[in-house]
Amino acid sequence: MIANPQFSFSPQEYLKWEEQQEIRYEYAEGEVYVMTGGTLPHSGVAANFIFLLKNHLRGRGCQVFTSGAKVGVTENGPFFYPDVNVTCDVRDRTALRFVQYPCLIAEVLSPTTEAYDRGGKFAQYRKLKSLKEYVLISSDSVNVEIFRLNQNQKWELTSYGDGDEIILTSVDLAFPIAVLYEDINLGAEERSLTMKE
Repeated sequence: MIANPQFSFSPQEYLKWEEQQEIRYEYAEGEVYVMTGGTLPHSGVAANFIFLLKNHLRGRGCQVFTSGAKVGVTENGPFFYPDVNVTCDVRDRTALRFVQYPCLIAEVLSPTTEAYDRGGKFAQYRKLKSLKEYVLISSDSVNVEIFRLNQNQKWELTSYGDGDEIILTSVDLAFPIAVLYEDINLGAEERSLTMKE
């Protein structure tokens, strides 16, 4: 999302208008923001994550969505396009415009959006009663941060780096971090990660 708002709309005006647009726009506090494209590592990491989730959740009544699917914090917004979101809630099965009950949301970080993904956007996502995990994935280094609700309903951070196994409690999935970064060029320095057997 870019920093400057493009237009001002009511939530209903936004939803109707955005359906007719060729590009995606997020909506927060009455303002509409154009979504910008990402890098190849950004797209590749998101694709790897979606592949892992989809294979694991097949047949379990959950849906895995890409960055083309909106999440609505309420029916009146804000509305965001996370890189990945998962819902296992029956109330989302018939939704057509946006997901309202995700259990997991992931954002692949980029320099232009990282501060907002960590701050303002996470503050909005925390209002979702269904959300159990918020995953922040670096697109320029092997680094994943997962915020989870603990037993006291407080958000706790767990960081994962090179060689670690990632654990997603919301969907009961564990995998080596190397799988997430498989075939990803993380910049000028070629990195070769091998998966643990």
